[in-house]
Amino acid sequence: MFWVLLLLLAWAVAGTACTRLCLAAVHAAAMETNEATAGQGRDLTLYEAAFLSGGPRRVADLTLVSMARQRRLLLARTGWATVVDPRGRDEMERSVIGAIGPQGQSRIEPVRDAAAAADAVGSLADRLVSAGLAVPDGTRSGIAAAIRQVQLAAVVVLALGAVALLAPAQSDMPAHLVALWFALPFVLTLSCLAIARVEIHPYAQWASPAGQRLLSGLVRRSRGGGDRTFLTSVAVRGVRAIGEPDLRAAFAHREPHHEAGHWND
Repeated sequence: MFWVLLLLLAWAVAGTACTRLCLAAVHAAAMETNEATAGQGRDLTLYEAAFLSGGPRRVADLTLVSMARQRRLLLARTGWATVVDPRGRDEMERSVIGAIGPQGQSRIEPVRDAAAAADAVGSLADRLVSAGLAVPDGTRSGIAAAIRQVQLAAVVVLALGAVALLAPAQSDMPAHLVALWFALPFVLTLSCLAIARVEIHPYAQWASPAGQRLLSGLVRRSRGGGDRTFLTSVAVRGVRAIGEPDLRAAFAHREPHHEAGHWND
């Protein structure tokens, strides 16, 4: 009855992982109830939209692109940033200029990293969390970890099932019935992942449901042309929204990073 021990282990792994994900879902639902009216009667700034869409790195990208569009910062095709106007107009711009350094020139990637970690971005994040528009870092990372655990549990269940089927027969149980028994915890993990995709997917992103509603409204109001529309696209979609070849090439030299460590870009 060796396969029974493996089946019990498979159920234990699947049950533990799914329970953790369910607890994360309950916590997310409680947060949504508490923040049902968050964001009503206010508009997002471009920096806020950038953070809610892609986190701190998106804010740094938006600041770099905005300064480059105003000819106060030169972003070369080779991946270098050069300061043209050293006077930052807000905290974000001053963070970027400070990250470039006293020489007035630096690679874009370390500037982006330093600007994303600056106090200005941290303060922005705190304000958005307090307003109920951004998902707290602990909630977001907890959900992502729970999802990864369920995904790992699904793989473990498959592996245990394969071992049970390949092991020398020690009972009269037909192989297809053994496989059916292992299919049950595997289906449980897949079902949890499918439910999580619908129910708690918003909380694996930077923006809470309230923040996502404001983002949708901002996008609808930014139809048409102009610099504001262009910067809104960069804030919401990232540097892939840049249509200018030279400016896009400057960001192509960055090392790849995952902006959200979850199910969003």
